[in-house]
Amino acid sequence: MVSHSIWIVGTSRSGKTTRLVEQFCSWVKPKNTYIESFYTKNQRHEKGDNVSKFLYLKPTEPGVLLLAANDDNRRELGDKIVTSTSGKYPVRGKTPLGFFQDEVILFWPLLINSLNLKAQFPVRLRPETEQELATKLWRSQLDEEILRLAGVNESRLVRRILDLFQLAAYSGTPCEDIAEILARGLGENSTNLEPEFLASLLLDWRNWCLERGLLTYGIITELYSQHLLSDRNYQKHLTKRYQAILADDVDDYPGVARLLFELLLDEGAVGAFSYNPDGAVRLGLGGDPNYLEGLADRCRVETLTGPPPESLGQQLATQMVELVTESIMPLSLPEIVHSIQTTSRAQLLRLTAQVIANAIQSGQVEPEEVAIIAPGLDAIARYTLVEILVKQNIPVESLNDQRPLISSPVIRALLTMLALVYPGLGRLVDRDAVAEMLVVLSRKQQPPENTDAMNRDAIHRVSTDIDPVRAGLIADYCFVPHLDRPNLLPVSTFERWDRIGYAATTAYNEILQWLEQQRSQQEQRLIPSPISLLDRAIQRFLWNGSNLPYEQLAALRELLETAQHYWEIDTRLRQVSSGRVGEEDAGKEFSVFSSSASVSTITEFIQLLRRGTITANPYPVRPIGGARKAVTLATIFQYRSSRRSHRWHFWLDAGSPLWAKGGAATLFGAPFFLQDRLGEPWTAEDEKVAEQQRLRRILADLLSRVSKRVYLCHSDLAVNGQEQVGPLLPLVNACVTVISETSVHSSDTNLK
Repeated sequence: MVSHSIWIVGTSRSGKTTRLVEQFCSWVKPKNTYIESFYTKNQRHEKGDNVSKFLYLKPTEPGVLLLAANDDNRRELGDKIVTSTSGKYPVRGKTPLGFFQDEVILFWPLLINSLNLKAQFPVRLRPETEQELATKLWRSQLDEEILRLAGVNESRLVRRILDLFQLAAYSGTPCEDIAEILARGLGENSTNLEPEFLASLLLDWRNWCLERGLLTYGIITELYSQHLLSDRNYQKHLTKRYQAILADDVDDYPGVARLLFELLLDEGAVGAFSYNPDGAVRLGLGGDPNYLEGLADRCRVETLTGPPPESLGQQLATQMVELVTESIMPLSLPEIVHSIQTTSRAQLLRLTAQVIANAIQSGQVEPEEVAIIAPGLDAIARYTLVEILVKQNIPVESLNDQRPLISSPVIRALLTMLALVYPGLGRLVDRDAVAEMLVVLSRKQQPPENTDAMNRDAIHRVSTDIDPVRAGLIADYCFVPHLDRPNLLPVSTFERWDRIGYAATTAYNEILQWLEQQRSQQEQRLIPSPISLLDRAIQRFLWNGSNLPYEQLAALRELLETAQHYWEIDTRLRQVSSGRVGEEDAGKEFSVFSSSASVSTITEFIQLLRRGTITANPYPVRPIGGARKAVTLATIFQYRSSRRSHRWHFWLDAGSPLWAKGGAATLFGAPFFLQDRLGEPWTAEDEKVAEQQRLRRILADLLSRVSKRVYLCHSDLAVNGQEQVGPLLPLVNACVTVISETSVHSSDTNLK
């Protein structure tokens, strides 16, 4: 019988998502309002049975499982479907992991019964909290000898072990089988750590979390694939709720997603899947494109043509791929490919920014039509490019810029405030931190309404009543360090306090009065939690009825989300600890979470942030409204994941060997958990072939996302002074149009 499901194959920007939206509309339009329903078990096994039953797809009950590779793509796909259907059909899109999480929480009572778990509502662990707790649980076993054998520090080793559990869960492998797969895959090339030892740590960790109702991404995925999907009660509910599947970019899905799709297809659901052979962005990070591609055998395959005509993919992809993989030397690349070449990387960053600024100011291209793409963006490169372009009034958008929260002065100021209100935190406060807090908390009021947006942002950045010099003087003379009760004295303690000025003195007195009030309420137990205190400080000193810049607002929201999550976990662990009085419960390593006093928890929270493990990436992760008219700055992984396209591309560090890595590190042990080579050893030859295939996909994908011009930005020396001889160097050498500092020397003064 001909399959009613479709498998849409196409390269980047070939119209796969548009075709999926059309398919959804065909399922819900009045003239074709039926989709294939469920055959009974007997009907499916009858030979030659072509009887098909159909079920009306009602607007209030879409019955469609809508999935996308990541959260940004999920929102965009949902928006397109809502627009195409005029909002008549409710759409609830998910990422695969988001769907697994919702299902595990929804059917938690079923898991409680089948696994004999404690009846408590589950709480999801964030990755940073997961690593913190796992480190404490394993610390007694990860001694100095183990760390020496592993060759990495404690933090890196813990993350590597947790990643193994996540990879196994994504592939549908039970935790109990991890040791066997590692033993086969590593063979004699082990990391000097026994696979049985690593697996025992993970089993202890999984059991410890389940006893407390704590869920990580790995545990969620394992519970779903190993327990829910095989449960007949759950299968009945699942197949009753979803009669159709719409999945975009399945080449980025974990292997366990295929188990879900096959179950629904077996029960008569109809599916529409899109697959990009040049995608596989998450290969090595849990994605299993080859295994997902096997679904095509159950579908009617539709092959779309290549990228749109204006894309450079059709003109350059084959030529560039042959040049870098087969060392075929053409006379030259077309003139649409330029190279920017310097000796040092510092010169390269400066010259690249200069070329972009000149092109925008001359009207050749708009800021939103330019993308700077690099295999890796260090802080120096990011700062240099942003600083030079912003000085030329050219806005820059750092795509998914996950800088640590502690890098924000606003966050540092709020943490200092916590240490001044709660007792016992004196070790976390110093003179410089107090001075910074005074500057941040003395912001001025909202600027006048007739001030334009750019000037308002500038005022928010620099307009404070206490400038850094006065803040330093106040901190020098009025801050009293103390281990238990660090304090701020009245400004009159400073003999020449008249030098502070009226505005700064008034602002300081207001801060001082507010801190004293909060201390008094804390002693009277009138502050429910540090989260409430943070919210009070934000409302009083930062928000103040004003519109904060998006970057600051995102950081503040992430701080509150992180604090709320941290104290939720603290509460759960204390509840479990108090419910097990007299029993040995995780030992002393968890005293910081089970202590009745909150001082230790606050200390751990502040130290966790100061280690830089938490980034400003709250929900939603993008501003509401139209796309920002700015130059895009991203790594290869970020850019490809976002599925964006631009007129001009600047490929930074074109001579870097990291281009073969795809701009993202492959997780340790990832090849062992791919279904087509489960447990097979990974050799140097395998790595070489994988890098060539990855490089081919990167070139084809990026060239499909640029329409007018590509700049290969190359410096002879890397940031560490070593010569750069990466895989794209043949492309740089084949460029006819070469831009160097001497060729643009005349416009150099524009950037000084």
